[in-house]
Amino acid sequence: MFLFLVVALAVVVAAVTLAVVGGGDNGPLPEAAPERLWDALPPDRPVDRADVEGLRFPLAARGYRMADVDDALGRLGAELDERDARIAELESALAGARAAAAHLSPDKPATHQEDEQS
Repeated sequence: MFLFLVVALAVVVAAVTLAVVGGGDNGPLPEAAPERLWDALPPDRPVDRADVEGLRFPLAARGYRMADVDDALGRLGAELDERDARIAELESALAGARAAAAHLSPDKPATHQEDEQS
């Protein structure tokens, strides 16, 4: 009885091995394509909050695919740098406009007073 169970187990293991390796009628199992990031950040416009909230990374053996995470973080970092530079530029222009307005504002009431006296 024991010998029969050992032989039956060997036959089952051999059949499964042949099916997986390619001895069956269907051939070997196809290679599984690696899971990739499908909902990537939009390349044609700036990233907004909804894009970041909807970003989902595919799982890998040890968590997330490092290349996908690195690409997304690199893109977000570059866009944040661009926005920070633009904000600094606009704040500088606003400060210049305020300084020019402050410089011109004492002259305007004098002009109005001269018009009223004439």
